Amino acid sequence: DDELWNLVFPYSLRSQGQDIIRTWLFSTVLRAELEHGVAPWEHAGISGFIVDPDRKKMSKSKGNVVTPQGMLDEHGSDAVRYWAASSRLGTDAAFDPENPKQIKIGRRLAIKVLNAAKFVYSFPHTEGAPITEPIDIDLLRRLTEVVRIATESYDNFDHARALEVTEQFFWTFTDDYLELVKERAYRDEISPEQASAVAALRLAIDVFLRLLAPVIPFATEEVWRWTHDGSIHIAPWPTVSEIPFEEPSSGLLDLCGVALVGIRGAKTDAKASQKTVVTNATITGPTLLAEAKADLAAVGRIVNLTLVESTEVAVTAIELEESAE
Repeated sequence: DDELWNLVFPYSLRSQGQDIIRTWLFSTVLRAELEHGVAPWEHAGISGFIVDPDRKKMSKSKGNVVTPQGMLDEHGSDAVRYWAASSRLGTDAAFDPENPKQIKIGRRLAIKVLNAAKFVYSFPHTEGAPITEPIDIDLLRRLTEVVRIATESYDNFDHARALEVTEQFFWTFTDDYLELVKERAYRDEISPEQASAVAALRLAIDVFLRLLAPVIPFATEEVWRWTHDGSIHIAPWPTVSEIPFEEPSSGLLDLCGVALVGIRGAKTDAKASQKTVVTNATITGPTLLAEAKADLAAVGRIVNLTLVESTEVAVTAIELEESAE
């Protein structure tokens, strides 16, 4: 079939193990050169081996072979795929069936994607609302950098680095940003501030889904179809240009994250619930922190919040509301 041949040869990527470089890889290159005068592919992706917990090669004779079906049945294919994607090309991956820690992390990530998206889509949404609040803008500036690094990593066949940078910022998104703005996003009355938060949340989820789709394809496909027609796996890859903020991060989100840890820690130290109302609190930090004062007060349930200029972020004073007897 000449038409098919012209479509697939030479091809872009040859994926194979490191054990057949001198045999299959060499013979294919030699034959392509002798018969057609060209290299058979542009790139070769050389994977490592899956080895046992002692980093010894698995073999039937040693009795240390683990087949994937049990892991797929127990943890799901997204979790197993996450584990596989966590290893860089050319490196061996140790696997312990008694403690598949990385697979459990992958399952947790897939579940978090589902839950975070469901939460975001529950907020009242104004189509086309501008993103105006400083912390919303800083989130998207950070996300722009994640898109840039992840794209460059995939272009260089470093899927593990793409996953690492995406996952790390996804947890910042869920643990810090989503917590900081949820009170503002929850408001029944639509305001520019509320609409800004929801617009940033929905844009971020849309981008995160596509960044994570190669690694957790089923969870991301499920969420994508809640709001889009067609499969996420044929949707355009996210680009920097679709996020309207390309300037470097101001650092506001990181500052708020530190402040949020301090607020939570102060309540924990007082053996109080995180829902406990704070009558007065003082937080030190750079003046930039004032741009998110309302969100910090809302997430900490702080009635009177005082910000004091300092180079370091810290909760220096806090008074909790006395519980009713």
